[in-house]
Amino acid sequence: MIAVDRGRMTVRLESGVEVTAMRARELGRHGVVVGDRVRVVGDVSGRPDTLARIVVIEDRTTVLRRTADDTDPTERVVVANADQLVIVTAVTDPEPALGFLDRCLVAAYAGGLEPLLCFTKTDLGSPQALLDRYAGLDLDTVALSRDLPLDPLLERLHLRMSVLVGQSGVGKSTLVNRLVPDAFRATGEVTKVGKGRHTSSSAVLLDLPDGGTVIDTPGIRSFGLAHVTAEDVLAAFDDLEEASVDCPPGCGHTADDPDCALDAWAAAGPPARAERLASFRRLIDAVGQLGPGY
Repeated sequence: MIAVDRGRMTVRLESGVEVTAMRARELGRHGVVVGDRVRVVGDVSGRPDTLARIVVIEDRTTVLRRTADDTDPTERVVVANADQLVIVTAVTDPEPALGFLDRCLVAAYAGGLEPLLCFTKTDLGSPQALLDRYAGLDLDTVALSRDLPLDPLLERLHLRMSVLVGQSGVGKSTLVNRLVPDAFRATGEVTKVGKGRHTSSSAVLLDLPDGGTVIDTPGIRSFGLAHVTAEDVLAAFDDLEEASVDCPPGCGHTADDPDCALDAWAAAGPPARAERLASFRRLIDAVGQLGPGY
């Protein structure tokens, strides 16, 4: 599945032919999203004015999900089967929305995607503060300048399916246009108050010239995590999860849990353990914070 638009889906067949399809009634409420692997029947010629039907949605290996806000229990799958989540943020203009970045990391870990932090506009400022903030998570990062080639990012995207997510104004659509010159994603200008206007209205899968795909997602202001628990995040941290077996039942793994075994685990090891635990707990805190800024 490479695009969804008002109930019509664009499906790329194994042959490379792209067909327009609609979801079969027998699928019920099961939604189809970009990245889904599906089975289609009917007219699969790809000729204009033809329509196929999606009859099967294959099991998903990964999912990027979010809710409208932290009070909404209804989760929405945004993308399926991607390998990594590329979280795009400008180092300045606009200033990084740290809570939003934390939430994207939580969504990546909870959905089984490998996160990659992509810093843009490094010609205007240094990414060091952001690198320091997330050092404990051992994340892969890439720093980009508007006047330098994209080779460091292209290396990480090669032969993989990657989702790009970022708030408006950080340069995500401009980045997509550089990665895929014929993508024609609209770009916008950041206003004087540091707020960007939305420039992408639908998720779409695009082919990279040298192999791999990127999924561009609409600019979003918030990332609800009502569907995520502390255990979902913990599952992405093998070392912490192993140490947590000594935690008491119902432990929230936060600094406010007096008998959390993760404190002893961090104290018994090198300083890097304490940094990793602090970063992990910041993500856990993000699950419980409210408001579009977080």
